[in-house]
Amino acid sequence: MRNSIKHNLIPFLMLVLMFSACKDKFTEQYLELEPVYMGYQEFRMSVKMVTQQDLAKPGKIYTKDAYLFINERMKGIHVYNNANPASPQYVGFINIPGNVDIVVRNNVMYADSYIDLVAIDITNPAQAKEVGRIKGIFPYSVPPSDDTSYRQGQVDDTKGVVVGWNVKTVRKEINNANYPIYPIYYGYSLNTKMDALSSSSAPGSSTTGSAAGVGGSMARFGLTGNNLVAVDNHTYYNVNLSDANNPKLESQSQINWGIETMFLYSKYMFLGTTTGMLIYDLSDLNKPTYISSFWHATGCDPVVVENNTAYVTIRGGNICGSNINRLDVLDVTNVLKPKLIRSYNMDNPYGLGISGDILFVCDGTSGLKVYDASDPWLISEHILASFPKIQAYDVIPLGTSLLMIGNDGFYQYDYSNVNNIKQISSILVKK
Repeated sequence: MRNSIKHNLIPFLMLVLMFSACKDKFTEQYLELEPVYMGYQEFRMSVKMVTQQDLAKPGKIYTKDAYLFINERMKGIHVYNNANPASPQYVGFINIPGNVDIVVRNNVMYADSYIDLVAIDITNPAQAKEVGRIKGIFPYSVPPSDDTSYRQGQVDDTKGVVVGWNVKTVRKEINNANYPIYPIYYGYSLNTKMDALSSSSAPGSSTTGSAAGVGGSMARFGLTGNNLVAVDNHTYYNVNLSDANNPKLESQSQINWGIETMFLYSKYMFLGTTTGMLIYDLSDLNKPTYISSFWHATGCDPVVVENNTAYVTIRGGNICGSNINRLDVLDVTNVLKPKLIRSYNMDNPYGLGISGDILFVCDGTSGLKVYDASDPWLISEHILASFPKIQAYDVIPLGTSLLMIGNDGFYQYDYSNVNNIKQISSILVKK
């Protein structure tokens, strides 16, 4: 009897083992985004002036003296001579792989290039050349794909930087896998890079004079004294620029999560995050000290500050979270306790700028809106101008002229007469 049971049990156990070994395995076929690499040696030899490039995917803007710099997302910088704002003259294109942000101090441009920080001599912008580099200062990043419906393939950071994607058919055996099955790297999507930098010496920041240029509200780089300070999603970087051609990382530290933008004002750093505005004291650049915060509903938000008033736009939808779209006006006279003055409904707000009592808001698909903000309780009732037929992204107010970038190109306005604000020039995207 015992032998009979043993004899019948063996085939049964074999079947159990066969099915248990196979039940979690299957093969599937799908379309995948295969990374396209640029080797590290080629990548680090690519910063140079090249022939004229069309403006195709404009990113952030920056200005220094008579020059205008327009980022071509993940590609580099278009340079224009803007001595005559009514007719900006093209100078050339600085090829900088993986670039989104810049600042300019004296005659040196500092730009992110994927994982590196690059110093570029622009004494003669038409002959810009790399003069220094900090390798591997930023996290490994991958560019966004134009089609997010495909699964992202595995990235091998030993092969170089990812500069694009190819769609390919993949057939794989999957064994009890949970998606995503690929490693996740710190990446720059449209909202983390584009919506995501430069209050680099923005109006009201601690840098004065002509040594530094001016950036917009979507900044993640800034200049203070002899230092460049920068933030990514969760890290603060402090880079010493005393030797202009040989920047040195002095310190870096984790300070929070969900950081999107930075604005420098007096000795303070105002951070726009996905959940609120944070204030840090930069008296010691090596040790940013948390001061206070103002929390709001989840959303993408830059911040600008002038005369102890902070203006924060909050945009919902997509990765930004909630469906809230508004402008918050805050009293930051006491930086320990920011107070909400009033909120105003918006349609799709991105960047903004403040010049005296004039507030410029890029309301996305609703265009550029200009307000008299002298009374923070009545801003929406005091609209000065509206330019609705553009998709506005960010602005730089310069006293009497305004620089604005949007999805379809660059625009320049004269607001010397606030009752008659006029567009004076444009550089449009090539269709």
